Order: sequence, then C-alpha cells, then structure tokens
Amino acid sequence: MASLTEPFASGDSFLHGMDPRIRLLAALVLTVPVAVLPELRPAWLALAAGLILVKMARLNMLMALNRLMVVNLFIVFLWLFLPFSVPGEPVFDIGPLHATAQGIDRALLITIKSNAIVVSLMALLGTISIQNLGPALQQLGVPDKLCHILLFTHRYIFSIYQEYTTMRQAMRARGFKPRTDTHTYRAFAWLVGMLLVKSWDRAERVHGAMLCRGFRGRFYTLAAFKTRSADYLFLLACAALSAGLIYLGFIQGRPL
Repeated sequence: MASLTEPFASGDSFLHGMDPRIRLLAALVLTVPVAVLPELRPAWLALAAGLILVKMARLNMLMALNRLMVVNLFIVFLWLFLPFSVPGEPVFDIGPLHATAQGIDRALLITIKSNAIVVSLMALLGTISIQNLGPALQQLGVPDKLCHILLFTHRYIFSIYQEYTTMRQAMRARGFKPRTDTHTYRAFAWLVGMLLVKSWDRAERVHGAMLCRGFRGRFYTLAAFKTRSADYLFLLACAALSAGLIYLGFIQGRPL
C-alpha cells in the first residue's frame, strides 16, 4: 500500500534545523530569478548554488539523482524540437531539418535552469515535513484555502493511487490486456471515470468527518517556529546571490 513518503524531511543538517519559513522565503528568492534568466553563465552559477544546498542538506544523492532523472525525461523532448525550431546560424542538418546554434543554446539554458531550480527546491523545501509546511505557509500569509489544497493533495494522492491500483488489478484478474483498439480506450475511460467518482465520494466523507470534529475552515497547529540569527544570515546570503544572478543575467549580460 502506498504511504506518505518524505524521504528528505528527516535529518540533522543545518538546513533541517532552520526555520521552515526562512527556507520557504529562500526558495522563493532563489528560484524566481533563476526561472527568468536569459544567460547561460548565471544559470550555471545557479546550478552550482543548488548543488551546494544539496550538500548542505546532506540529502541521499541516489534519491536526488532519481528525481532529477524524472525531470530530465521531460527536458529530453525539448532537445528534440528546440534546436530545429529556433531560427539562427545552422550547425548541422538531419534531412530537411536544420539545427541552429541559437536553438541548442536555448535548449541548454532551459536544461540548466530546470535542474538548478529542482535541486534548490529539493534542498530547501524537501527538508520541510508536511506537518510543518502548512503552518509555515499560513504564517507567511498564504491563503488558508491554498494551504488546505496542498495538505489534502499530499495526504490523499496516495489513497487515490491505491484505488487506481486496486481497479487495475481487478481488470487484470478479469483477463483485460491493453491494446490499441476501441475496447481498450473505453475500458480506460471507465477506469478514469470511476476513479473520479471514488475520489469525490472520499472527499465528501472526509469533509463530513471534519465538520463533525469542529472544522471551521482553518487548521490549528502546536508547531512553534524559532528563527535564529544564522537563519537570517542564510536568507540574506540567498538574497545577495539572487541579486548577483539578476545582475549577471539582465544588466551585465546580453539576452539570447
């Protein structure tokens, strides 16, 4: 059965002991500028900073690499199209398609920025347990409804997946084998429909149970966060790094 998994949330590193609110602010300060960087040099610096954060958090490198592989599977598709769709100086040809230097640079830039953002978020947000993430977001002024959506999604996505696994096993027990035909498409359509129905039914029952326990639209927590001087210094260092990346990318650098 699927269970709640937070592989990076437990540890004794400097980042694990930091105030979750500071880590959330640091993630925001670092990742937003990186997402819009137009130059390769600051993007490489952002990736190096993300790897340093991973080292500071003492994350399991094998698990971190596995998550990066999932992200890069989607980025591979960019390399199949961007080099041939961005106009510029031709580098090589594949039949009627012409790969350009500008297209290759654009694909490389997106690859570096995506990996930099993911490793930074793994180190800063992955080290926050889900029971602390919700209260930290609420204390930073994030709307309660968004916090509830985040917490409920994390809690019940595993239950929904278990329902899906059960229905798939039932289909296989009845001799169902996926093929590229109308019967298969109809069967999967019914599977998705029943999964939505079961999810809706589960949500109604959970909501009713919460109302019976006095839920009034807000979660209350006993978590008490304490911010140290080192936490503020870390946030200041992240802000300085972000300012440096912005300077290199938008002021000193030249957009692609």
